[in-house]
Amino acid sequence: MATTKSARKATRVIARRTAVNQARRSQLRSAIRKVEEAIEGGDKTSAAAALKSAEPVIMRAAQKGAAHKKTASRKVSRLSKQVAKLAR
Repeated sequence: MATTKSARKATRVIARRTAVNQARRSQLRSAIRKVEEAIEGGDKTSAAAALKSAEPVIMRAAQKGAAHKKTASRKVSRLSKQVAKLAR
């Protein structure tokens, strides 16, 4: 157990940040899942709309540190490619 005052505070801060990051990561996964489900459904308009709403969530997660910047960019890129492929 933490013995110093600063260590106790650090423990509280870590717990708070962990909760925030878990919530943000959950939003990230939900947004990605919605896009993937729309792609599987085959409806280009709903997939494009889902991607449009998911992209800011994904990039915000990267900006806030819940996901790596390049990982987020890769996910957006791959989802965009899949949505564009539906048009053909």
